[in-house]
Amino acid sequence: MAAEAYQALEKTLSADENVRKQAEKYLENVEGNPGYAVMLLKLVDDGRQQQNPGMVPLAAAITFKNFVKRNWRVNEDEASKVSEQDRNTIKCTVVDLMLTSPKQYQKQLSEAISIIGREDFPEKWPSLLEDMNKKFQSADFHIINGVLQTAHSLFKRYRHEFRSDKLWTEIKHVLTTFAAPLTELFVNTVKLAEQHSADKESLKVLFSSLVLISKVFYSLNYQDLPEFFEDNMETWMKHFHALLTTDNAILHTQQGEEEAGLVELLQSQICDNVALYAQKYDEEFAKFLPQFVTAVWNLLVNTGKEVKYDLLVSNAIGFLRSVCERQQYKSLFEDEGVLVSICEKVVVPNMEFRTADEEQFEDNPEEYIRRDLEGSDVDTRRRAACDLVKGLTKFFEAPVTQIFSQYVASMLQQYASNPAVNWKSKDAAIYLVTSLAQKGSTAKHGTTQANQLVNLDEFFTSHILTDLNQENVNNLPVLKSDSIRFVVTFRNQLGKPNLLLVFPHLTRLLTSTSHVVHTYAAHAIERLLMIKDGNVPLIRFRKEDVHPHLESLLSNIFGAMSMAGSEENEYMMKALLRIASLSQETILPYMPTLVEGLTQKLTIVSKNPNKPHFNHYLFEVLSLCIRTTCANDKSAVKSFEAALFGIFTDILQRDVTEFIPYVFQGAPVMSLLLELHEPPVPETYMALFPHLLAPVLWERPGNVPPLVRLMQAFIEKGGDGIGRSEKFNNVLGVFQKLIASKSNDHFGFYLLNSMVEHMQPYRISKYKILMKQIFSLLFQRLMKSKTSKYVRGLLVFFSLYIIKNSADSFQQLVDSLQDKMFRMVLEKLIISETQKVSGAMERKICSVGMTKLLTSCTALLDENYSQLWAPLLEALIGLFELPLDDTVADDEHFIEIEDTPGYQTAYSQLAFAGKREHDPVSVENPKFYLAQQLSRLSKHVPGKIPGMLGYMNPKAKEFLQGYVTAAQVDLS
Repeated sequence: MAAEAYQALEKTLSADENVRKQAEKYLENVEGNPGYAVMLLKLVDDGRQQQNPGMVPLAAAITFKNFVKRNWRVNEDEASKVSEQDRNTIKCTVVDLMLTSPKQYQKQLSEAISIIGREDFPEKWPSLLEDMNKKFQSADFHIINGVLQTAHSLFKRYRHEFRSDKLWTEIKHVLTTFAAPLTELFVNTVKLAEQHSADKESLKVLFSSLVLISKVFYSLNYQDLPEFFEDNMETWMKHFHALLTTDNAILHTQQGEEEAGLVELLQSQICDNVALYAQKYDEEFAKFLPQFVTAVWNLLVNTGKEVKYDLLVSNAIGFLRSVCERQQYKSLFEDEGVLVSICEKVVVPNMEFRTADEEQFEDNPEEYIRRDLEGSDVDTRRRAACDLVKGLTKFFEAPVTQIFSQYVASMLQQYASNPAVNWKSKDAAIYLVTSLAQKGSTAKHGTTQANQLVNLDEFFTSHILTDLNQENVNNLPVLKSDSIRFVVTFRNQLGKPNLLLVFPHLTRLLTSTSHVVHTYAAHAIERLLMIKDGNVPLIRFRKEDVHPHLESLLSNIFGAMSMAGSEENEYMMKALLRIASLSQETILPYMPTLVEGLTQKLTIVSKNPNKPHFNHYLFEVLSLCIRTTCANDKSAVKSFEAALFGIFTDILQRDVTEFIPYVFQGAPVMSLLLELHEPPVPETYMALFPHLLAPVLWERPGNVPPLVRLMQAFIEKGGDGIGRSEKFNNVLGVFQKLIASKSNDHFGFYLLNSMVEHMQPYRISKYKILMKQIFSLLFQRLMKSKTSKYVRGLLVFFSLYIIKNSADSFQQLVDSLQDKMFRMVLEKLIISETQKVSGAMERKICSVGMTKLLTSCTALLDENYSQLWAPLLEALIGLFELPLDDTVADDEHFIEIEDTPGYQTAYSQLAFAGKREHDPVSVENPKFYLAQQLSRLSKHVPGKIPGMLGYMNPKAKEFLQGYVTAAQVDLS
């Protein structure tokens, strides 16, 4: 296999796509073979020992990492592709191989080790840390850095994991084994750096180590202050302070370089480390704090404005913010001179719009939007400066507002003197006002709490509206985007009259040629239409507010999506979704134009889908258009099919593996169209049905919900035809695969429930044999791995089967599997577990099914089963009157499932294509239904029911009498 794998890896590097695909397919087919992963490591090892190994060993390292990422975790429902022997061999060899490999291999193998570590460390890989510690004794810093890189990858998850006993046990083990050697290495590395201060190459390696050591320190200290680090705080902080205040000129990066150098990376991480201590361990850290405040201040005022210093400056400002927000450090900032100095030397300089920002705005607008609008600017100077202003207002709101407002006035005056030249002054002023005014905010609602000392209305009228209402939509685009951002940020504070004033300007700004401006305009429109009244009465937009602008909005949005760079602009499509959702029937006159524009987009993007969010919103808008139109005219479904079906057919019939993630965003749309049809299923749909049964489609978990939804639609509209077709066995194969999985068994029940509801037994010759096989499979899974979720799904299915067939057929079918099995099902499942069924519709189905079982099952009235009649009735009354039993076995909490696996509320990826829950039982009041059916039974078997009721619990009898009285029947 090694020779073939080598050749396949070589071919994966080919420029020819067909050659590449065949090679990838071969590797995918053989990856389950024993020894596959070990063989990949052997290829890496062979390359390590060659002088000119080429690219294949690196390809092997990457393939190994990806294989581990996909397959190392053991899923209970699936056979593992990594044998136990291979697992042990890999863990015995991979660390040494990583440490002795060239840097490009080392990075891939280190990541693979961290993935294995996440699953196996420490329980199944207790020797890992000991093996790594031994390597610290090596004088080879290439090996030491490999260990540190792996440690960083392994421990960085401690920064975001929730606290738990398991996590604490692991961290304690790590600290016991690793903290002392790490500290010793840190001290020795600092000494070596001092000794080799004139040797640039040695310093590079040593500073790389110090960066990694500092990162590991942050991870190990994040959850809580470990006793070891508290005892050794003096050692760590002394060296951190020295590294923060010592300038290593020999390591300075060249003039014009944008990448941060090792000195900047190390000092940035040290700022993060001391900020962590200032925030979380202030009492223990208090004596070290003043010297770090001084060191960080000096660093800030002496660091240039080049891009390469951005991370360092933002982390340094972040440290100052963490200090100024703590009550015990308040005295450090009380002097007005300190606040003036911070504003003048830190805040204003770092809020300025630099040349690099301007270049990004024009040349890389998507990245600018990600950083400014989406909040990925956590490492930018401007974001850090804004956050520092917010931090200072916590204790010094009045003086900070007064001092900083003077700077705002000065910057606006400078702008007014020559707007074309001094526009950057106004840009900084808008950001400074935003920082001063915004005390609390969320991404969803914008500003939730504002600084009352800032007059937002006045600033909006005097300085924001003036930029938005300019006739030239392309003039000073940065200020336009700033002004739009201001409106979005304070949308809940500005009031509806101001927002209505802005709305037509935003509609016009969609035509701006600036990618940032028209994107911000679309975002603002979408956010304004999402405002809810909440605590601000009458602020919500109505369809009447939007209707006068509807034609312009649609025209301008599609116009923007024809501009270069915005062809797949997700903000445009999201705005379109909100407009269509709010407008409802008022958008109907524009529907032909809207659908034509959407289908043109769908045709184009389906050729090369690469913007998942855009695709998602595109399908959402299509779903909404279908719902809105067909609610008024059901026959319109045919025109939607004419527009969309050719595209869907084309996509489905292509190479499915390439388009799977994209295709099944469209599946709910197809489901929606099919659900709007009257039976039978049109031939155009049936031609696609076989494609849904391809096994490859069911391999990816993300495909299961939309595929099940679509198959349910096929069964609902053409169940009998499918039941008689040769493809029905494939449908059963899908059901069997789903029901065997703890994660997906509820989807198996969705399919099964649809079959029971929509397939007529008398039209399928082998129905009884088929159902016997299905019941047998269900009981096998129950005995093999019973879970609360599975039991709930099983009970709902049993009830639906009884409702749609008969109680007698259910009893006979169960007993045909094993003599007297019906008794066990009654006692161990229906009577004892029904209280666990959740969801209003699911409980209703169970109540009607149990009523039918109680009142129409012949066997329940004979001597074999009659003693279970009263307990079954009590269980049914309990379903009505007792609280839900939501206890879950301890070993089930890990299963990732929906909270309420229901009758057929199948998960839908698209909100506006969501499956409408319907009621499969024609019973309005289940309690009345029980009383009526019992009354009917008592007349059928005179005198028997009162005697059986005598065995019931008095409280249950009391509830039952209430149902009987309310239903105006009697049981005598």
